[in-house]
Amino acid sequence: MDPIHPLFQKQQNRISVFVDGENAYYAQRSLGWFFDPRKLLDYFTQKATIGDAFWYASQKMPPDPREQRFYGYLNHAGYTVRVKTIKYFRDEVSGELTRKANLDLEMAMDLFTTIGQYDTALLVTGDGDFERAVELLRSYGKRVIVASTQDTVARELRNAAGKHFFDLAEIRSSIERFTNGADTFAPTKEESLTISAP
Repeated sequence: MDPIHPLFQKQQNRISVFVDGENAYYAQRSLGWFFDPRKLLDYFTQKATIGDAFWYASQKMPPDPREQRFYGYLNHAGYTVRVKTIKYFRDEVSGELTRKANLDLEMAMDLFTTIGQYDTALLVTGDGDFERAVELLRSYGKRVIVASTQDTVARELRNAAGKHFFDLAEIRSSIERFTNGADTFAPTKEESLTISAP
């Protein structure tokens, strides 16, 4: 197991975790391995009291049984799952079908409506749209850590995070998921996770 990272070694406060499902999927693809959501939560809360843990994801209609199993696993692992139904839009000119289920607003709302529940907010995302949220949370005296990968984090968010950026590749042995060929809780992007328009 990896030793606890310096960003978390002296942490004796309350931490809340906010996982952007779609971004987490792309980060894991870039790494070439997938993490176990429960191991991820356990690693980041070793030296802290857990405030809240949220996972933002999408679902098809009718719901896919594999999605439901995954969300059930997330609940069991300690996450509150925020789910939005995928909507489909067809471009009138090109005829291209676009799927959208963006949960950025829900994540931002939870960051601020639960602000009294944590001292440190861990954002598992590389989405540059959260740059301003990071800055605002700091203005409220909150410590904000961004966890992603060097290849998938947006420049704006990486800049806003500064020394509080955390590369998930550093803790592979602590959070990697092993399935022995039977993937029971980590669906593919087509099966789950937030799908948003470009």
